[in-house]
Amino acid sequence: MKKVLVTENLRIDLDAEIWECRSCDGEIISARDNYKRGLLVYDRDPREIHQPLLDPEKYEYTFSPDPSWCRILEYYCPSCGQLVEAEYLPPGHPPTHDIEFDIDKLKQRWRDVEVVNHPHARPGEEI
Repeated sequence: MKKVLVTENLRIDLDAEIWECRSCDGEIISARDNYKRGLLVYDRDPREIHQPLLDPEKYEYTFSPDPSWCRILEYYCPSCGQLVEAEYLPPGHPPTHDIEFDIDKLKQRWRDVEVVNHPHARPGEEI
């Protein structure tokens, strides 16, 4: 079984061609798809994260992101609730497709590779 680490929170099971959560081993979505489509999304008001430094009643600019210009999307594993990713986007912008692999080439590359466990890998994970 080839499970390749991709990020701190994600790996790909090359045999099943599926994104997995590294925290709970939960399956997320096909590895040929954008992993974010398989996660829970919380669309945050940026003022919740970056509190205004100046009184918004008195000042137009408070050093806090304007929600009409910026939103924060948080992506969570649907099985365990682990925060997997967060991104800042303009309102209305679709989630980015930030990681895309040629799965066939990845499988070919890893076919004859000996298992090497990373110090932070769980049993069965490879890098």
